[in-house]
Amino acid sequence: MSIKIGVIGLGYVGLPLARLFATKYPVVGFDINQNRVNELNLGNDFTLEVSKELLQSVIVDRPLEKNGLFCSTNIDDIKECNYYIVTVPTPVDKNNRPDLTPLYKSSETVAKVLKKGDIVIYESTVYPGLTEEECVPVLEKNSGLKFNVDFFAGYSPERINPGDKEHTVEKILKITAGSTPEIGIKVNDLYNSVITAGTHLAPSIKVAEAAKVIENSQRDINIAFVNELAKIFNILEIDTHAVLEAAGTKWNFLNFKPGLVGGHCIGVDPYYLAQKAQEAGYHPEIILAGRRLNDSMGEYVASRVVKLMIKNEIPVNNSKLLMLGITFKENCPDVRNTKIVDVIAALKDYGIQIEIYDPWANPDEVKHEYKLVTTNVLPENKYDAIVLGVSHKEFINLDLSPLKKSKSIVYDVKGVLDNNQIDGKL
Repeated sequence: MSIKIGVIGLGYVGLPLARLFATKYPVVGFDINQNRVNELNLGNDFTLEVSKELLQSVIVDRPLEKNGLFCSTNIDDIKECNYYIVTVPTPVDKNNRPDLTPLYKSSETVAKVLKKGDIVIYESTVYPGLTEEECVPVLEKNSGLKFNVDFFAGYSPERINPGDKEHTVEKILKITAGSTPEIGIKVNDLYNSVITAGTHLAPSIKVAEAAKVIENSQRDINIAFVNELAKIFNILEIDTHAVLEAAGTKWNFLNFKPGLVGGHCIGVDPYYLAQKAQEAGYHPEIILAGRRLNDSMGEYVASRVVKLMIKNEIPVNNSKLLMLGITFKENCPDVRNTKIVDVIAALKDYGIQIEIYDPWANPDEVKHEYKLVTTNVLPENKYDAIVLGVSHKEFINLDLSPLKKSKSIVYDVKGVLDNNQIDGKL
């Protein structure tokens, strides 16, 4: 039987994967956002993860007739697929509890077209056991088919790094797993056919799920450690970045920098592992301590900025501040779970008026997500304070002098500006 793939969800993860598979197989990319689908069929990707040239090279005008990618919101276009790959987000709610709504809804969608022999592969980051305990029952209930008899499941966690043009999907080794040993081999062979970096077949779906969720939890804990170091060294009036540079001369020192931990992975995934641990009767200490510390950094940065302003005799209430950047990371338009908004909220509590300049972020998306006004054009005003929140390439050599009043401060959250240009940094 020829392989026909349906990719459910065409965001930062789904689109690059669908594009890659489309170089070798007939692929339908399914998404509920009609505007997104229309743009993709024209060869335009607003996430900037796939170039216009690469996208146009695989787009076809009919589903599953030949190798290539057809994007659609019509469920009928995926009913002939035999592999379904779910790449929807796994967020947390306002109480930092896993929100499984996208997974439930996408599983219901797949179940409507599921046939005997089909394989459903999940890429979304989840806690160990979620695929088989939560997603599979939805597939069974809505399809009337029996798991591991009529249909099968697989898991291959995404390792996309938004904005990274060097470590693209095919160049990152892929973990794979299946609901039976035979299905594991099939899933592994499917990914191995397009992933040039190779694959690692895990012994079970639970192992693959756990491996993914600890990748980001480990990074979160390491960043929390250096964030705590930054707080200590700031009190001691020692340059944290100079300390890390010196310590980094040892071959096995882990090179992490202090900062705001946002985005759709590192700032979210540890909560999934913590939730599962608590359900099993264990209260995780290090994981949640790291989360608490990292979640407090927005307010900490704001307090540092305000102290610098007071030290330089700049009236804080009704002062004007320019925030450089609002995306969750540099050189990328992704604003999901950005912690810059925490800094902004804390600064506003001090009565500071804030303007936001980000050449990468979509102002409409920022307005919709955070009720904040941003601009893609550098303002011509003068400010009492300037905060570099994101190290976009446009900011590194930006001349800040025309933006400063006679008495102004510059604070560098990312530690990328020349020390002669700034008054303080994290």
